[in-house]
Amino acid sequence: MELTDKKIKSLELMANNIRQDIVEMLALAGSGHSAGPLGMADIFSALYFHILNHDPKKPDWPERDRLILSNGHICPVLYSALARAGYFPLDELATLRQLDSRLQGHPHRQSLPGIENTSGPLGSGLSQSIGLALGAHLNQERHRIYCLMSDGEHDAGNTWEAIMLAGKEKLNNLTAIVDRNNIQIDGYTEDIMPLEPLKEKYESFNWHVIEVDGHNIEAIIDATNEAKAIFAQPTVIIAHTIPGRGVDFMEQDFEWHGKPPTEQEAQIALRQLRTLGNRIEHD
Repeated sequence: MELTDKKIKSLELMANNIRQDIVEMLALAGSGHSAGPLGMADIFSALYFHILNHDPKKPDWPERDRLILSNGHICPVLYSALARAGYFPLDELATLRQLDSRLQGHPHRQSLPGIENTSGPLGSGLSQSIGLALGAHLNQERHRIYCLMSDGEHDAGNTWEAIMLAGKEKLNNLTAIVDRNNIQIDGYTEDIMPLEPLKEKYESFNWHVIEVDGHNIEAIIDATNEAKAIFAQPTVIIAHTIPGRGVDFMEQDFEWHGKPPTEQEAQIALRQLRTLGNRIEHD
């Protein structure tokens, strides 16, 4: 699919709609994570509305690409993208974290169409993705596996075990996307457990590494296309994002990692996002 200026604008507007969904969902729920989902909206817009080979009408289509969400706490962005892609009704977003809702605080694989993995304990998603990638290689299947990860979950040792294994097995059908927003629940990553030099660490385990601005949709799409051309390595896209993107009082503040906006804060955030959406539409 050609990436025209018109298509890029439509993806930017979709990301803005997703951000508005996130704010509304979290305010209604009264619990949940704000900063990470808002920061990843551009990437999820690019994935579900341009990059992924998928069909909401056939969620179990064998040839679909698989998206594994490792940092499950950012699931509001996943739920919004799935609903807007047509996997389930948009009005169901209002049930986030409610008793008996299909939209729990961490995704559950059998609860919703389009959910590929159950996630909760950080550090598990890359291992799940490797299992899928190895299986696809063994079965000579051509679909791709995308693993969405947080930078904070690189504190977990099993993440690095998985990084080593993927490099050893040369899983060229695996693309990991790391949300490099530099925050985690207790503070800034480089204060809690420094990750840098992250690029060189991945390269030392035989990964192809691409660094991008995680809010530049064209750069995100170009990076996933580059990953498809890599023959004997898995690829990691280190996406530099702003936590709380689009809401000025949340941006770059780690305290918004794990809390929702109040009703009043949500109204302020939604006004900012609607203003931004109008600006995108008329640029």
